[in-house]
Amino acid sequence: MTDFSSAGSGAGRPDSAGTRRERSGHWLQGSALLIIIAVLAIFAVLSPIFLTVGNLGNVLQQTAVTGTLAFGLTLVMIAGGNNSLTGGIDLSLAANLGLSAAVFATQLSQGASVAMAIVYALLSGAALGLFNAFAVVWLRILPLLATLTSMNIAIGLEMVVTQNSTVPVSGPLFDLLLGAGPLTLPWLAWGFMLLALVFIVLAHFTPFGLRLQAVGSHRLAARANGLAVSRYIAASYLLCGLASGIAALGSVTVLSGSSPGANDNLLMVIASVLLGVVFSRRLVPTIGGTLISALFLSLIANGFQLINVSSYWINGVEGVLILLVVSLASLLRQRQQRRKVRV
Repeated sequence: MTDFSSAGSGAGRPDSAGTRRERSGHWLQGSALLIIIAVLAIFAVLSPIFLTVGNLGNVLQQTAVTGTLAFGLTLVMIAGGNNSLTGGIDLSLAANLGLSAAVFATQLSQGASVAMAIVYALLSGAALGLFNAFAVVWLRILPLLATLTSMNIAIGLEMVVTQNSTVPVSGPLFDLLLGAGPLTLPWLAWGFMLLALVFIVLAHFTPFGLRLQAVGSHRLAARANGLAVSRYIAASYLLCGLASGIAALGSVTVLSGSSPGANDNLLMVIASVLLGVVFSRRLVPTIGGTLISALFLSLIANGFQLINVSSYWINGVEGVLILLVVSLASLLRQRQQRRKVRV
């Protein structure tokens, strides 16, 4: 371990560099929070019902689907590291949602029990996640290409299952999930918050989550310490697929069935994870940051609807936010790496 106590005039350099890194991270986080507060304040002024409990419950309910998908993608990106080309990514999770929702809805329409339909939906999501794990870990295909392939497979299978048509469903379970619970919030919103807590604990407070972070941040060191790196990466893809299956239950509930076009959620999911990076001290994906970002993006979409602005603007706003945050995070990481080299 290097001792800087006797480094003469350079003794303060590591501390000052660390201070500058912290200030850069705090500046990015502070700016992001100010932007969020400013946007929410504008919508609150333009629409009196924006900050009402009923509308916030509606936002939580709408976030349940994309937020759950984003939690799964966050695990993949935690395990895969920061490299945007060779690191962890799953482009198939939104298409996997559509396939799992189709399986769930068609099973119900064919007379299966709700419990069995849920099992089939979860197995469908996990199966595609396992396929991604096999392609990435054992066949060593770049995650970008492997999951792009599985995305097309999922889209094709969804069309086969549903004949590219809507499959409507109804029942007491869906009425219950959409009904008001404590504080007049829908039970689906409460379920989503409980699921967020489960993912936070799993990713950040369990040995599995800490090892997953070690695999993504320090892969060589993790392997040298005896961690089965490949298994943890595979587990992240499997859990991401399972998250797609869980999200399918929320999607069918909100839409009252399975509808084509689930892959349209992909941009918002990726935006949620990338924006969530700014809420991490080390500029890495976290479940908490992803949750905040997913809620923020849903609030933007909701605010646009309330003030009668075309929904076509939403994708443009998401694209600009992704570009801005990725650029700033990349710049800060480069500065951190240069300072470490100089130290």
